[in-house]
Amino acid sequence: MFVRPRLLRWGATREEVHGTLPGDAVVPLPHIVATRAITIDAPPEAVWPWLVQMGGYSRAGWYGYDAIDNGGMPSARRIVPELQKLSVGDLLLTSSSGTGYRVEQVERERTLVLAIRAFHVTETWAIVLRDLGGRTRMLFRLRVLCRPGLLGLIYLLLSQSADYFTVKKQMTTIKALAEGGHGRAKTASMTDRTSIPEGARPRGKVAP
Repeated sequence: MFVRPRLLRWGATREEVHGTLPGDAVVPLPHIVATRAITIDAPPEAVWPWLVQMGGYSRAGWYGYDAIDNGGMPSARRIVPELQKLSVGDLLLTSSSGTGYRVEQVERERTLVLAIRAFHVTETWAIVLRDLGGRTRMLFRLRVLCRPGLLGLIYLLLSQSADYFTVKKQMTTIKALAEGGHGRAKTASMTDRTSIPEGARPRGKVAP
């Protein structure tokens, strides 16, 4: 009872928990709202490529527990160029049966809203990137509305706490991948600069 509220708002501030996010209107009266957040030591443009390629089976995976949510196939540990575009209506698979999340809203380097509209549940999953000046605040918000019945009840019970472990794993994995990729990019950039032959370096005063 006392632990559950902490699981639903892991890492998020009071303002983030109570603030409005894209996708909220899709499920206006949810049974469950969970808002989690994490700070990433990389800018949004370094985080976005990992988000936009998410999805099971034919895509880069969900960065969670692959044995559960990706048919046992490992999530990508590199940016996949051919998976860098999403459009509203695209389907991101969660199972081999062809079910999954539909892209509800997408705004490059800022917002990705996914939705499931099934008989027993309507669910949105909003991912928002906030620029902190070279760093990123990443918010994940889950909103769930379940229909009466056994399937709805099971989904509701699982969504109340079990999803915390998967989402936390996803968020920490994305953080690690984005920070690692950004760090390598910065190192490569510095190496490229310092590897210029001395004779090729510009001489004279640097313009202000």
